[in-house]
Amino acid sequence: MKKFWLLAALLGLWLVLAACGSETGSDGGEEETSGEAGGSENEQAAAEEDITLKLGTIRTEDDPTTQSANHFAELVNEKSDGSITVDVFPNSELGDINDMFSGMNTNTVDMMYEGISSYGWMEGAEAFNILSLPFYWESYDQMVEILDSEEFQPIFDEAAEATGVRVVKSIGDTEARQLTANQPVESADDFNGLKIRTAEAPIVQRSMEALGAEPVVVPFSDLYMALNQGTADAQENGFITVENSSFYEVQDYVMETNYIRDVKSWYISEELWQSLSSGQQEIMSEAAVEAGEMQTKLAREQINESLDFLKENMEYIEPDVDSIREALEPTAEEFDGDLWPEGLLDTVNELKEQ
Repeated sequence: MKKFWLLAALLGLWLVLAACGSETGSDGGEEETSGEAGGSENEQAAAEEDITLKLGTIRTEDDPTTQSANHFAELVNEKSDGSITVDVFPNSELGDINDMFSGMNTNTVDMMYEGISSYGWMEGAEAFNILSLPFYWESYDQMVEILDSEEFQPIFDEAAEATGVRVVKSIGDTEARQLTANQPVESADDFNGLKIRTAEAPIVQRSMEALGAEPVVVPFSDLYMALNQGTADAQENGFITVENSSFYEVQDYVMETNYIRDVKSWYISEELWQSLSSGQQEIMSEAAVEAGEMQTKLAREQINESLDFLKENMEYIEPDVDSIREALEPTAEEFDGDLWPEGLLDTVNELKEQ
């Protein structure tokens, strides 16, 4: 009998231990599963951890570009509930445009807000040189619409991979280049023999030569004197620059040509962009649009104020820009496959017609 009870007790003990072992194994499995879920949550938490970004501009503190960059920083902070901080460095504190492009590949700069025309300076982003084609674009809105098109998105992606710098969004109107001269320029024919100071860019100088003008190289700091002395007959800067540099004192005519337009763009390190979560990328994109709209508003207010001032101090002319575009069509075709990938001009021409 004692043996019976002893065996029964041992059997009961074995059943208890087996049950405990089973529960432990079950709990362990649950813990393991929870651990995997926890790992996923930890990875997400790591991706969403607080970050601080350095954003540079080449503009002064009161320039619309810097004001819009500051607004972008505020929006990002607000939309991320304070988890993303953007520190804005104006006035080329982080270097010039090329310095900041390089800095985005060496992790010394995270972002920049500047014109899309600058992107073409980087090896691998030559497609964007087409945006600087003189007298080609009819409006800022036309440029933005084409940059937002499905056809251009692969071009942005390829450039980001090739350069290490991505454009988050191209939005924000800015000062287009105009023309002032000591003689009226009303059509393509009036460029013939005109000594014009231009930017030292092949695309601009070759276009002016095609119109029969003579490009003159003059440092900007010497431009007022060059215009006053007749070293140059004309120059091409925006209305705000013309007013601030007092060129109206040494030039009689101002022509609204908008011959080179630009779109402000939010640049970011591609490596950094890819490290952000989809939620963080969405926050940046939304803030870029809102701040870009502020740039457009502020810039146009300043441009219109300067144009009103110049109209009071110079003779204002609206040239026949279509005649100039027509005269430059063969030159634009020569650039295709040279300054940008071959065939891109046809693609953009088709988009313009849509």
